[in-house]
Order: sequence, then structure tokens, then C-alpha cells
Amino acid sequence: MNSRPALRPLDDALAALLAQAQPLAGTEVVATFDADGRVLAEDLVSSLQVPPQDNSSMDGYAVRRAEIADEGVPLPVSQRIPAGAAPQPLQSGSIARIFTGAPVPAGADAIVMQEDTQALDDGRVRILRMPEAGQWIRRSGEDITRGSTVLACGERLTPAAQGLAASIGREHLQVARRPRVALFSTGDELVMPGQVAPEAMKPGAIYNSNRFFLRSLLLRLGCEVRDLGIVPDQREATVQALRDASRDNDLILTSGGVSVGEEDHIKPAVQQLGSLDLWQIAMKPGKPFAYGKVADAHFIGLPGNPVSSFVTFLLLVRPFLLKLQGATQLTPVAVQLPANFAWPRPDKRREFLRARRDAQGRLALFPNQSSGVLTSTVWADGLIDVPAGHTIAPGDPVRFLPLAELLA
Repeated sequence: MNSRPALRPLDDALAALLAQAQPLAGTEVVATFDADGRVLAEDLVSSLQVPPQDNSSMDGYAVRRAEIADEGVPLPVSQRIPAGAAPQPLQSGSIARIFTGAPVPAGADAIVMQEDTQALDDGRVRILRMPEAGQWIRRSGEDITRGSTVLACGERLTPAAQGLAASIGREHLQVARRPRVALFSTGDELVMPGQVAPEAMKPGAIYNSNRFFLRSLLLRLGCEVRDLGIVPDQREATVQALRDASRDNDLILTSGGVSVGEEDHIKPAVQQLGSLDLWQIAMKPGKPFAYGKVADAHFIGLPGNPVSSFVTFLLLVRPFLLKLQGATQLTPVAVQLPANFAWPRPDKRREFLRARRDAQGRLALFPNQSSGVLTSTVWADGLIDVPAGHTIAPGDPVRFLPLAELLA
């Protein structure tokens, strides 16, 4: 009697997968405007201070504190300093009108905000509240110092990081090359929306949802996607699709056909053209998973059930693609939150439950955790990571992976 293969722990599977993901050769230069989501291929070192000089963080008056004898004493205004101006040194016995972002004149050591002053008819200004030393002054270099590394090689750029790069004058950035990914689905039961009306669907036919979310997930990760559509459940068609996909692509990604049934042709087709490891991972949803090579292209086969395909992509394919781009942060940061539900049925596999936070910061569970219920992935804002053999009682702290990070 043949024994079932041992289930592989998810962490072991991820480590084995990442060991195959060597960063792609080649980089490209892109405009900072267009760099969102790309992975830096250089350290960004600032050649300037930010801000470049001391400036005011308020509309008000630049003063020399030692010359303010007391609250309520009127002082003349010797100059007006808008943002972008080059001020003169502060004249003795005077104050300077200043606006937010404007350079602080030499000799001034505090800013009095406009609300703490009173303008008089003769042009002088009364200081109504004595300022503290350095009040409302942003010091040169308090954000960025000259010579400091503001963004490190391997960081994935966000809109805030784009702004940071622009603040040190970088118009262009050197980034990792985009991974080229060929995507296709297998299954004679699959139909594309618009191809057949719902009322005309044949028995057993389903619309191909996996193709839509996998393509979007790949694009969000900065990939160039070559969509090869749906491949029939035929050995020859599968071999030809794999052969075509291996040309000029870094990864071939498929969904469905990685089981061992008679109509699952991915395994023999990949083995005919290259090499394949078929893994049974101790995770739920998403047990079947395949990794291999077709010519020089990596091959990853995902399960066909939509939630299984979605979750295994996020937990395995996403870090693989980030490592191909040289990213240093590959997995999301989990948070501990209290459960607002009971999960009394332990499973031998590590489970990833679709859940979302309620108004009190507790986690509510989607009522149907089936691997075919794609609704759960839209309703949820994260995945609860339940170790194998564990139960959950209301109030228990659980490990929560926010989808906002996994989908970024």
C-alpha cells in the first residue's frame, strides 16, 4: 500500500522556494514620478540638508529673545520674509515679519506666531507672549542630513518614498528590472466572463476568476505580465503552452492542474520540458503547490480553488517575486489582536482564516471558510494565522496578517 507523502510545513516550503529566487540581473533607470512599487537598486545618499536652512514652521514674527524686555512691549518690523526669500540679518531692536517655510534671519532665535501678537496702527507689533528659545524654528537638517542614506538598496518604493527621493533632488532612480511572468489557467470547465451568458453555461462550467486576481496581483508587484489565457486539459496543449511561456519570461505561473488526476497535465508536461517538485503543504487553504523549471524560467503551479490560489500566492509567490527584484522586506509584519469568535476545531494543517477588524479592534470571522468562497477574500481585511492543532476562544490573542500589506 502506498503511503501518502508527508505534508511540508509552510515555513520550510517558503525557505525552499526563496532559495531558488536569485535576484534578476539588470537594472533600469526610471523617473521618480513613475517609481511607485519598484525596488531600489541603489542606496539614495543625500547631497544636501533638508531643510537646507533654519526656517519658520509658523506665520508670525522672527525675534531675538534677549531684546524683548517684557510682554506687551511694541517693537518695529524691520523686514518682511516670505518663503523663498533671502533675509537680511535681524536689525537690533526690531522683529521681522515671517511666513511658514521662510528662512530664519541671522540673529533671530525664536518665532512668535501671529496669534500671540497685536499689530498697532503705527506699524509696530506688540508681543503678547514671551517665546521660548528655538520656538517654531525648524532646524537645518532636522529631516535629512548631508551624506545620510535616506533609502536603502532593496527598499520597495511607496508614494512617501517617492516624495523623500524628490526632496533630495532625485529626478531619476535606479531600480530592479521588472520580473516577466507568463500566466495561464488550465481546465476545460473554465469560461471567460462575456464569452458565455450565465443562462447558457454548460453543466459544470465556471467563470475563470483566478485569471483576474492573479493578473492584478502580479501587476501590483511590478511584474510584466504575459497572459496566455486558458489552456485546455490536453497534454499536447499544455506542453506547447509551457514551451511558449518559457521564452523570455522569468516565471511561469499557472492555476489548476497540479493534482494527480488523469486530467491534470501540468505535472507530466513540466517534467517533459524541465523539472518539477510537487509539494503537499501543511496549510489550509492551499495544500497542493508545485515548483520547477522549464528551460531557464521558474515554474510555479497554484491550486485551482480560488481562495487556495489567492492565499498561496500571497504567502509564497509574493515573497518569491519580491526576492527576484532584490527586495529586503519579503513578508508582512503580523500584529496580535483579540478574537471575537470561537474556533474550537483544531486542524492538522496551519490555517489561514479570513477575518476583519471590528470597531473595537477585535477580529470577526467570515462565516464560511471554504476554499471556494471568494466572497471571504473581499469581505476580509486580513488573514488569521492559526498554528496546526490550535483552537481559539473569544478574547484570545491571535496572529493577524493585514491584507493591506499583502496586497501592496
